[in-house]
Amino acid sequence: MFLQAFRATVAGLMAGSLILVATPIGNLGDLSERAIEVLSDVEHIYCEDTRRTRALLSAKSIPGKGRLVSLHEHNEEARVSQVLAALEAGESVAVVSDAGTPGISDPGQVLVANAVAHGFDVTTVPGPSSVIAALVVSGLPTERFIVEGFLPRRGKERAERIAEFKVETRTIVILESPRRVAGTLGELALSLEGERKIVIARELTKLHEEIWRGTLEEAESAFAERELKGEVVLVLGGGTPRTKKDVSDTEIRSFVETAMADGLSRRDAAHDAAELFGISRRRAYEVATSHLTPKGLT
Repeated sequence: MFLQAFRATVAGLMAGSLILVATPIGNLGDLSERAIEVLSDVEHIYCEDTRRTRALLSAKSIPGKGRLVSLHEHNEEARVSQVLAALEAGESVAVVSDAGTPGISDPGQVLVANAVAHGFDVTTVPGPSSVIAALVVSGLPTERFIVEGFLPRRGKERAERIAEFKVETRTIVILESPRRVAGTLGELALSLEGERKIVIARELTKLHEEIWRGTLEEAESAFAERELKGEVVLVLGGGTPRTKKDVSDTEIRSFVETAMADGLSRRDAAHDAAELFGISRRRAYEVATSHLTPKGLT
């Protein structure tokens, strides 16, 4: 009787709520009791891949028939009105990704923003996250860190993102496909100066979990010929804090020229360089224009 009353109370509290539910990143034992209760009681479960979620529910004896709806990067925008209508009707909606916490490099962010904007309750059942799991076992500083997610696959945007790591002093968490790990390590080693530490976490919480630690140079060599499987998280140590004198005129000018190639004016590019490198706007603009003739400044 008590359990039934408790579940009824939980269901009442969830009515008209959007609930982000964290699911295991590998070990099924990491699905919490509260997550099981919520996934058992909600009217709708929006999931990245209905097949994977159905398998998870089946493993935990949670009925899923008629409640599973796909929500992935290609249809999230289109699902918003559907979810908002369900919330308006007082129905509870759970959102799960294939693994980990939805909204972190997985679908969910767009849906949450819209639900919040329309005044609906948004809550979470916290739990597994590959980002946090890799970070806390890395041995690298955790007081301040940034989550880069997946880097752009190619082109100027990728090069610029990696270039930003040169002056980033916080620990950096990067998600990567096993097929692209070797290439990414090579690019990082080529671009970043000094003995930057890196931890490569693979198959976290699973039978063949691997946590590799070393420098970028060592990692590039160790993984150059390896064929990897499973989810991979790179945890990159931050760079040494730089003073204004550490930034060369060549670096500033190179950044400005790259930004201008992407459409910024010279003045705006210099402004961005000042913020990125922690230098004065005056110095950035003087360097950006020092090689130009008076005619070139007009």
